[in-house]
Amino acid sequence: MSGVSRRQFLTWGFPAGLGLTGAALAATGQEASPPIPKGMAHPNPTQYTGSSRPAPTERQAPDALNPMQILTAFDHGKVTRSPDGRVQREYTMTAFDREIEVARGVKFPAWTFNGAVPGPTIRCTEGDRLLIHFRNEGSMPHSIHLHGIHPANMDGVFEIVPPGGRYDYELTADPFGLFLYHCHVMPLKKHIHKGLYGTFIVDPKTPRPPAKELVMVMNGFDTDLDGENEFYTVNGIANYFAEHPIPIQVGELVRVYLVNVTEFDLINSFHLHGNVFRLYRTGTNLTTYEVTDTVTLCQGERCILEFTYNLPGKFMFHAHQSEFAELGWMGMFDVRPRAVSA
Repeated sequence: MSGVSRRQFLTWGFPAGLGLTGAALAATGQEASPPIPKGMAHPNPTQYTGSSRPAPTERQAPDALNPMQILTAFDHGKVTRSPDGRVQREYTMTAFDREIEVARGVKFPAWTFNGAVPGPTIRCTEGDRLLIHFRNEGSMPHSIHLHGIHPANMDGVFEIVPPGGRYDYELTADPFGLFLYHCHVMPLKKHIHKGLYGTFIVDPKTPRPPAKELVMVMNGFDTDLDGENEFYTVNGIANYFAEHPIPIQVGELVRVYLVNVTEFDLINSFHLHGNVFRLYRTGTNLTTYEVTDTVTLCQGERCILEFTYNLPGKFMFHAHQSEFAELGWMGMFDVRPRAVSA
């Protein structure tokens, strides 16, 4: 079935919201990135170590987190304090090639941060000092570009790390809000589509109210390499949350950190059934919000959603592009009655 377009796939009548049992759209081959253009050499060689040795194309690593685990897997880093009392957080990010499952029985030759797509959710507090040790064990040059405020040589545009190389990113987390990170090596659409991205959360110094917090990264996968996605997902596997509804409780405040990193499509969206949510765009403001049940985001755009269900039952959430929902961007909240203490 290699080479089948998503529109041909849709005509076969696979039901929305169900596992795609028997689907066998296999990726064929792996395109190479073009050579690094002249003038793109690293501007600060004292912090950069390159290597010409070939990196492994498939690294042995523990099983990647599943989409349900990614919802709440926040990496707060290794925390220490400087002599002046400032919090310092240290992270390790490694890029390597890995085949991942993107739908039932469908594999994809991904480029990953720490073995998963999306990569780990980096979390910190405004004003923290961050040190991110980046290692490239993949087969192509890579970098990390974090959205937010930081020095020019920490931007991940010119700091291109070849296979076998490494680079340390040092910055102060500023401002608070919901951000993302991704590889910024040309061609961008290739490196992003292959999976090199993740969520970057900077909490305000005064914490947001307690809530059940969930990270949802919207993305797509072009499994036949024709420049258009065959599957759409939240956190990496099509229809996962339709088959594994997310448990929440009646009356519980839910906070969703929603990030769009969909390649090959101009926009993606999130629609909540049976409810409305408070919409905080980019999360950089604690008081200004909209109330709606649908939000549309371009690539790299993100927002924080807050809502509470007052009635039990199963409620859908999905993209409000019908084609995306039918190709895997579909999930459920399982709203359960709040347990009564004895």
